[in-house]
Amino acid sequence: MEDKTKKYILPENEIPSKWYNINPDLPKPMAPPCNPQTGKPLTPEELEVIFPRSIIEQEISMQNYIDIPPELIDIYRMWRPTPLVRAERLEQMLDTPAKIFFKNESVSPAGSHKPNTAVAQAYYNKKDGTGRLTTETGAGQWGCALSFAGALIGIPVTVYMVKVSYEQKPYRKMMMHAYGGKVHPSPSKLTDAGRAMLAQDPDCPGSLGLAISEAVEEAVKSGGEAKYSLGSVLNHVILHQTIVGLETKNQFEKMGITPDILIGCVGGGSNFGGFVFPFIPEKIKGKNIRMIAVEPASCPTLTKGEFTFDYGDTAKMAPIVQMYTLGHDFMPPSIHAGGLRYHGMAPQVSMLYHEGLIEAVAYPQNPCFEAAMMFAKAEGIIPAPESSHAIKCAIDEALKCRKTGEKKVIAFNLSGHGHFDMTAYEKYMEGKLTDYEYPKELIKESLKKLPKVDI
Repeated sequence: MEDKTKKYILPENEIPSKWYNINPDLPKPMAPPCNPQTGKPLTPEELEVIFPRSIIEQEISMQNYIDIPPELIDIYRMWRPTPLVRAERLEQMLDTPAKIFFKNESVSPAGSHKPNTAVAQAYYNKKDGTGRLTTETGAGQWGCALSFAGALIGIPVTVYMVKVSYEQKPYRKMMMHAYGGKVHPSPSKLTDAGRAMLAQDPDCPGSLGLAISEAVEEAVKSGGEAKYSLGSVLNHVILHQTIVGLETKNQFEKMGITPDILIGCVGGGSNFGGFVFPFIPEKIKGKNIRMIAVEPASCPTLTKGEFTFDYGDTAKMAPIVQMYTLGHDFMPPSIHAGGLRYHGMAPQVSMLYHEGLIEAVAYPQNPCFEAAMMFAKAEGIIPAPESSHAIKCAIDEALKCRKTGEKKVIAFNLSGHGHFDMTAYEKYMEGKLTDYEYPKELIKESLKKLPKVDI
């Protein structure tokens, strides 16, 4: 009899028709985003300076499920549904009784989970009359995804790419150019935020917080012609990414399997949230499902940050939100998991962690690359450095099962492939990667500059 747990792909017509919105199911109401100038709750009108109205409506919606437009479902069919794969060879390599599954989001045209929200944001912006989009990108996956979406939907895209990644990952930059995106290293000389940072530190490697500042500044100064598009953190972004978890849940149900542990890497929170949020209602009702967010030890937002109000960017132009943060002027070390180098965490993810519904762990980059190499040798896929964090955690949990004999079902989100990250793998294999644990003293110093809010 065929073992249906080896690999299962949903039929094409079973792409979810709705996104799941966790807002009504959160254990507590979320604090409202605040104006970075006044510290008071933002009005929808104030948010419209950087986001289109339809995106703002999704951001604040309390509707449990939101319809996916048919036009977007047609675009999703280019790569969705994505396969939920049994990592049987990895299990054998680890000699574990656990079953390991991964949701393979690397099969999208841009090579990661990011197009799930990129095409949605481009679609709604175009529909609402936006002339062009500005954005930031860390490792380049989000910039590639939005450039791809802009080409499909017909809307120009400008990307501010964190300088250290711009230099480390030239092929991601070229991929954006191939899709028609304009790419600038951040900090740049094109914005006040960029020029101010370069005056302070001409060799600044950049950060996601700073790149966000530059993209937001360009949108704000465009007179309404351009809007800002964000690749993670905010509610509407994770909403679009729940298509990942909804598919995963459906795939497991088709096999008659309930996962025991769900794992995802976290930088801003979109791939982790999109993967686990559809399982949260069951968790709240008492089902024993562990959900583990994995971050780099060099940017330990959840594990060492503070749950408080902070700016979403370095130049204090983005909304103030309640989240786990290392401080908005936090400048992380130049690790190769560029997509995880963000000072804050999605407010929804932060709330769930604060309430004890999810767990968090942090790893240095060398053990993560070691796990990535094991996965590549077993399953044939070279993962993105970001995804390697989830793989490391999955391997650790599987090895625990080897000790206890427990036959747990472990699933992780393979958020993207590492085909454009080979210089990072080369440095790992040459022993040139440095592990860095961010000191608590520097975090404490950065947290002294938190904003005051009036809510």
